[in-house]
Amino acid sequence: MRKGFQRQGQQGFTLMEIVIVLVLVALMVGGALAYMAVSDDERTLRRSYVEVESLAKRARALAALQQRPYALEFYEQTVSLMPLAEAMVDPRDRENMLAHQENMLAEQAMMAAEEGSAPVSSFNPIHASWTVDDDVKMFVRRWASDNWIPSDTKNRHVWRFDPEGFCEPLGVKFAQERSWVEIEFHPLTGGIRDQVQEIY
Repeated sequence: MRKGFQRQGQQGFTLMEIVIVLVLVALMVGGALAYMAVSDDERTLRRSYVEVESLAKRARALAALQQRPYALEFYEQTVSLMPLAEAMVDPRDRENMLAHQENMLAEQAMMAAEEGSAPVSSFNPIHASWTVDDDVKMFVRRWASDNWIPSDTKNRHVWRFDPEGFCEPLGVKFAQERSWVEIEFHPLTGGIRDQVQEIY
């Protein structure tokens, strides 16, 4: 005789088990969203100091290659790479100065051509710039100072790079809401020497 199947009673999840699972899922999703928000702040701040380090290393290399001092200018939420002679001029007067230089070089080239002499040699100045995100504030701390000075329309900072490979040991701070990162740059390499950050 065949034995018939005896159906066992099926058990479902209790309401309490479903509530516990939903609470755990909500906690995991909330934690992931919080982690992503922190990661965005950290990513933005990291991109900021990586850009400045890249410009600093480029300024150092150009100063050595062209045997002329270069500079990074921190002004109005922008970091600009340029020859030191240009950086020492007020940004409002810089355009006139560059136009005057171009006219002088053109006149010298014409005179050289008329005289049949070799053209006037001039170096090709390199320029680059990077603008900080709108929600990030930038500060600069000069050597032997404890004060972080904002980089804005009232405060312009010029960081000099000499042909011998030296630069001033400088600190740059980026702040986004409550998160911030402070970077100290090495005077011999132009690279990051020390970094302190607090990410919320």
